[in-house]
Amino acid sequence: MALLPTRRLKTAKPRPLKLLFQMVAQTTTDLVSSDWYGTPFHLWGLGGPKVQGVAAAPRDLRPPRNGVAAALLEGRFVLAGETLSVGPGGDPWDKPCPSRSFAVELHRFSWLSALMEERPVGLDYSLQLCLDWRRAYGLWNSFSWDGDVLDRRVFNLACHLRYLAGVASELETLALCNSVARQARHLLCLPQTDPRAAERAAAAAIAGTALSGPAGDRLMAKGLSILTALLPKRVLTDGGHINRSPEATLELLYDLLTLDDALSQRGLAAPVEISRAIDRLTSAVRFFTLPDGRLACFQGGEESHPDYVAAARAHEDRDPKAREPQQALHSGYQRMSGRTLTVMMDVGAPARDAMSQTATAQPLAIEVITGRERLITNSGWSPRLPQGQAWRLSDGGSTACLGEGSAGWPLRGVAANRLGVRLDGAALTVDCSRSETEAGVWLEAVHDGWVHSYGLLHERRLFLDTRLDEMRGEDVFPLAPGGSASRQVEVGVYFHLHPQVRATLARDRRSVLLMGPSNSGWWLRNDAASVTIEPSFHFLDGRPRRCMKVVLHSPLTRQGRTRIRWKLAAAEPST
Repeated sequence: MALLPTRRLKTAKPRPLKLLFQMVAQTTTDLVSSDWYGTPFHLWGLGGPKVQGVAAAPRDLRPPRNGVAAALLEGRFVLAGETLSVGPGGDPWDKPCPSRSFAVELHRFSWLSALMEERPVGLDYSLQLCLDWRRAYGLWNSFSWDGDVLDRRVFNLACHLRYLAGVASELETLALCNSVARQARHLLCLPQTDPRAAERAAAAAIAGTALSGPAGDRLMAKGLSILTALLPKRVLTDGGHINRSPEATLELLYDLLTLDDALSQRGLAAPVEISRAIDRLTSAVRFFTLPDGRLACFQGGEESHPDYVAAARAHEDRDPKAREPQQALHSGYQRMSGRTLTVMMDVGAPARDAMSQTATAQPLAIEVITGRERLITNSGWSPRLPQGQAWRLSDGGSTACLGEGSAGWPLRGVAANRLGVRLDGAALTVDCSRSETEAGVWLEAVHDGWVHSYGLLHERRLFLDTRLDEMRGEDVFPLAPGGSASRQVEVGVYFHLHPQVRATLARDRRSVLLMGPSNSGWWLRNDAASVTIEPSFHFLDGRPRRCMKVVLHSPLTRQGRTRIRWKLAAAEPST
């Protein structure tokens, strides 16, 4: 296969000079910001026209988490897998948080929608917590006013402002409204080059729709202006998010649906760029939704819950029997569908530079669904677990890995502190070809993520036999054009199994029987030198769930072109 042309490859390799320049630029920006933010001039700049009251009530279409409200009313905040107990009606703002991740979720007000479902007592407690936060952090705080925390808090407050005003006094309502306006103004001052700039502009615009008078109108107009300029850059032609995360695609869709609803309440039509982005994002979410109703786990995105995904697609006007899209060429994904097997493969290069803070170094990773049961998946690492950076490496996905290395790695140390945990040294080129016949679907893909380390390419070929309802795969590691295999290394082909899947090694010590929750069996047969079943983790809601992974091992010859073939077939004929 010669998908990559025989030209001089721009191989992925460390970029010390570029990183140094980026760090110097970011450090300068941070110093200016730290000297400016919180000063009397900055705080004065956050002022503006006085808010007259509440206008619209934007609807957050995200379904609330079950069982959260009862714990909150008891004074137990369960966030990011940690618990903080403050007692009924207690104040969490003067208590130390158990972890940074917990503090982020607490200050994002991610708990607000669930608590307000329990009326009237939940509504009263919500008002108390919002007013207490304003007294403690409403002027300025470097942590709670950080952009990644602030945009979610502004969004959540704007969506519930009208209901809070219903139980607040006139003075409390004006205080809350002016607090939301100040926070939204700061959002619009943050750099538009940030990976979350579109989400921040959307949150500020939503806040503007929720506030009446000139203050709300100005926020709405400026937020919409920034957002409409950013959306063509953030939403790809096929609807995928520019960072290639299916979960980020879903979350941006939710934000734009809320904004569209809020504009409708104000008697305004959404700008054409927003309507177009909603259509494209909806199509992408439909593509990324697998038959189990969950998202595919790629590029820093979790699988999410079926009801969470379904709520974002509830506005679709589409024939449910229509065939799902099979390619997302701009986002870099391919899908193959058989009678019971559905396969998704990542055939795009990871996002680069600032957009790569949630990217994973797992090119050509796959996910496999049998019926409505997920069989083979990826680790599902997401930014909810900032300390789990190792799961972004190549062996954290269902793809191939050479030795102890990775086809890209997150920044560490000073570079990560200045630039964030960007992905560095990842594959620059990923090419794919697809062909379909009556017999089935062929995918042939290749990436250059191992050229700098080993002088090798990774080719992956998949064939989904639609008549036999089985999949055959082949992983090959040829020499790159002009390259040479510089050292002996072992090849590992990884298959991360869903937590509900059991794996048993057969007597031949090669074939592996995979059993799903419905006890439907699938044989993973292969010609690798050895096979191991090892422990692994799969993440949901930022929390690890134990699972297993199957690893096919083979030594790599010095001449390259080590080949590992494997096949996935039903243990019993499908009926």
